Amino acid sequence: MLSENQVKEYNEKGFTILDYQLSESDLDEIKNLHANILKNHPEYRDYCPTLLKYDLNFLKYAKIPEILNCVKQLIGPNLAIWNQSFFAKPGINGKATPWHQDGQYWPIRPLATCSVWLAVDDSNEENGCLKYMPGSHKRQDLKKHKTDNSKNYTLNQEIDSSEYDEQKAFQLRLKAGQMALHDVYIVHGSGFNTSPHSRRGMTMRYMPTSSVFDRKLAAEQDKVFRLDHVNRTLFLMNGIDESGKNDFIIRN
Repeated sequence: MLSENQVKEYNEKGFTILDYQLSESDLDEIKNLHANILKNHPEYRDYCPTLLKYDLNFLKYAKIPEILNCVKQLIGPNLAIWNQSFFAKPGINGKATPWHQDGQYWPIRPLATCSVWLAVDDSNEENGCLKYMPGSHKRQDLKKHKTDNSKNYTLNQEIDSSEYDEQKAFQLRLKAGQMALHDVYIVHGSGFNTSPHSRRGMTMRYMPTSSVFDRKLAAEQDKVFRLDHVNRTLFLMNGIDESGKNDFIIRN
């Protein structure tokens, strides 16, 4: 469970770090599952946007009670996992992720998601750790983004530099197995990895079922974002579908 201070930090800063950590054996399994995907899909060397499309074994980590209970404290008891992804960031030439807000990409209305960011390797400035702009979520709005299809980026939406101050960034240093939770509106990104060490990270995206995963909007967004959100499968993790409008059909 999150402490009162952790809940306050999440609300004030847009993120907090969990006390709960995954074991080394769990991390080894995640690494092996990811390696198996790469055998058939080497195009995901840097970034796999949808792990569950290729292997439902990843889902068991989204069901861990110690993680679910923390997420429930922040977005309520009725929630679904709508995506898990993997940022591999290999050593020497790992790609950067531009400053962005997750909500820019996501067809969820009202826009709401709590993301769990799991460090599969130790994560620090040297290997391109995640960076947050504390408090940038508070206005609950999407800032101006531009499309940049650079081959050096994992994602193609970048916030205008007038919307943030790099000097105020919080460097998310984590040991392997540690996790952070962050809000859908927080401004964040990560640098290049030119170190010899990989910086693998897995995300788990939870949405309150009072929101709706809008597949029509997803189809429109896919023309720009190219993330195939139309075919995401939603998995009910706890409670009920509060909106009554989400479907939980298994998609390939």
